[in-house]
Amino acid sequence: MDATTAAILGGLVGIVLGAMSVVSLRLSERDQQRMRTPLTPPPIPDGASAILSVLSSSAIVLDSTERVVNNSPTAVVDGFVSGNRLTHSELLEVSRAVRRDGVIRELDLELPRTRIGLPPVFVHIRAAPILDAHVLLLIDDRTQARRVEEVRRDFVVNVSHELKTPVGGLSLLAEAIIDAQGDPEATERFAHRMQLESARLSRLIKEIVDLSQLQSQDILAGAKPARVAEVVKEAIDVSQIEAAAKNITITDRCEPDLAVHGDFGLLVTAVRNLVGNAIAYSPEGTEVGVGARAADGLATITVTDRGRGIPAGEQERIFERFYRGDAARSRSTGGTGLGLAIVKHICANHGGEVSVWSQEGHGSTFTIRLPLLTDASLTESHRTTHPEGTAA
Repeated sequence: MDATTAAILGGLVGIVLGAMSVVSLRLSERDQQRMRTPLTPPPIPDGASAILSVLSSSAIVLDSTERVVNNSPTAVVDGFVSGNRLTHSELLEVSRAVRRDGVIRELDLELPRTRIGLPPVFVHIRAAPILDAHVLLLIDDRTQARRVEEVRRDFVVNVSHELKTPVGGLSLLAEAIIDAQGDPEATERFAHRMQLESARLSRLIKEIVDLSQLQSQDILAGAKPARVAEVVKEAIDVSQIEAAAKNITITDRCEPDLAVHGDFGLLVTAVRNLVGNAIAYSPEGTEVGVGARAADGLATITVTDRGRGIPAGEQERIFERFYRGDAARSRSTGGTGLGLAIVKHICANHGGEVSVWSQEGHGSTFTIRLPLLTDASLTESHRTTHPEGTAA
């Protein structure tokens, strides 16, 4: 082999070796890049969104980078997801724990609201690993259920406390009567007190039953059009004895032909409770006014007294069950603390509301607002109740 051929072969070998070195270097760099880059999580199966959308729980799927890759619409509405991230660090901690050990978790959490000023939300969470690299969160909002349970517990405690007073009073009065057998005047006085306590106990039990029925039954299943003027007249009539005992005059000014859809007896109870409160807390010889008019498509019933008024700090609480701003005065007037709560529930069940305006030293005005029936609704109801050929 001459020198020229050897030089050419040497050059070719050098070029091949150089090319192999470059290729080897590029392959090495690619392998290192693959090692640095995490594996792409497997895709979510088709149809997963449809499944998540029909779940009663808020459903969220997180990938290995803690990014939300799928969720039910309620998860956004309830404020658990924003964009592709969880809004609560507590949820993220649960997801990390499940991904870390692969153990399904189920727990209750109290989460702060995303908006300032709102109360916390109580949730029940179930978290489980799925598809090797993902975590599924199922979140049930238990806030309302927890609130109902607290109300029920408070109600039982309050009822037990309220029943103790008249029952204990009756027991003490019975002992006093036994000890005063030789004193007819004292016996008569204690017997009269027993009658008052018995009446108060009966009223308390009745109002507890009434309130329970308002909360648990569909009381408007047989509702009919009710004339507001007739409701007011009935409520005033049954309050006249109490008013006469304190020399209080009840006046009424009702626009004619106002009507609402509801239960006549319950509506009378609502107005009667407001009138009874006005009488109880008004000075003797004053006046209680009851009025009714149409305003903005609503039947508005007002009850106004000239009592000492309600402090501003108590006006939001007076519709709570068993709440009394002045417990001693309430007991002296025979109040049970349930009358306004019953009014509130009756109004709510009729699609309306009750509110109060009051100023200390200037009396109070309670206002009931209920959806107003139109003339067409009344005509149709009249035809249903009195078909052609029958007397109206």
